[in-house]
Amino acid sequence: MTDPVLLTLVLLFLLQIKHMFADFYLQTPRMLRDRGVYLHVGRLQHAGLHGVGSLVAMVLVGVPVRLALAVSVIEWVAHFHIDWVKGLWSDHTGHGPEEAGYWRAFGVDQTAHHLTYLVMVWAVLL
Repeated sequence: MTDPVLLTLVLLFLLQIKHMFADFYLQTPRMLRDRGVYLHVGRLQHAGLHGVGSLVAMVLVGVPVRLALAVSVIEWVAHFHIDWVKGLWSDHTGHGPEEAGYWRAFGVDQTAHHLTYLVMVWAVLL
């Protein structure tokens, strides 16, 4: 794909769809447990799922495999840490879905992930 506007829109579309599936349909109970523990296997797997999905999305739009792999690994690390911080905050506050604090934390977490996608697209366009 040579048109940068089309590349941007298609890649952002694919990353958003990937995010929906990886965050809301493909999480296992293991991925959802003990979110505030740093070296949590479930969170490593969850972030890895995001990284693999992003790698596929980037390769589909023609990003060179080496660049796509590098950006995906960085996303894996970023996603892992964003979720860890949210887990720490959730453990600290104890907010549940019936409280506004839960939804604020959820919104910050999701915004951080989506801003990561903007940075990823910027990186592949350079």
